[in-house]
Amino acid sequence: MAISFTLSIINRLKKEITETQQRSIDEQKKKEKALSKINQLQRDIKISTSPSDLSSKMSRLSKLKDEINKIDLLQVELSKQLVIKNAALKEQISKDQQQENKS
Repeated sequence: MAISFTLSIINRLKKEITETQQRSIDEQKKKEKALSKINQLQRDIKISTSPSDLSSKMSRLSKLKDEINKIDLLQVELSKQLVIKNAALKEQISKDQQQENKS
């Protein structure tokens, strides 16, 4: 019974780690897209002639930079979660091995 319980915890942690890693990858892709858009906007700003067009692009640039800051904060949080979950996984694997040795 205890081994089954430990194995279910291990499997759950492995699934959560995989999901967290995938979310981190997805957020990194979002960041890369936003950086690409920023680069394009910066090139477009140089050739903008109308004040309203320039203002619109500057506003969009500001929003993209805010989005990147939010992604960076989320990436830090996801990294912390991964460290915690990997530590918990190692602990559970250790418990599982101890239980197997007792059997």
